[in-house]
Amino acid sequence: MSFGFKYGIPVDADFVADMRFLPNPHWVPELRPQSGLDDAVADFVRSRPEAEEFLASYVPLLAGVTAGYLREGKRFMTVAIGCTGGKHRSVAMTQEIAARLRDLGIEAKPVHRDLGRE
Repeated sequence: MSFGFKYGIPVDADFVADMRFLPNPHWVPELRPQSGLDDAVADFVRSRPEAEEFLASYVPLLAGVTAGYLREGKRFMTVAIGCTGGKHRSVAMTQEIAARLRDLGIEAKPVHRDLGRE
């Protein structure tokens, strides 16, 4: 789930990650009106080396935890990925995390809690 910190952290999240360490597309005039679902914004966010470093470590962590949750009988977990407003960075990274989890055979359904709220 993507979310905006300015609207509060999701109370049902099992994991919370903060994407405010990545450059904010909000400050790029041509990207501001778009969202992380748009290719230009997603490319801007994912093209940063620190985004790939985060993904390369976080996705395997989630995959490992998923296996443990399943062994313990827990059938779902909520991973909350936040940025300031929940429009750009968190949306793009949530989409990418979900895609990478699906590539590993893990069902992942991205939800964008605050997209369109601004």
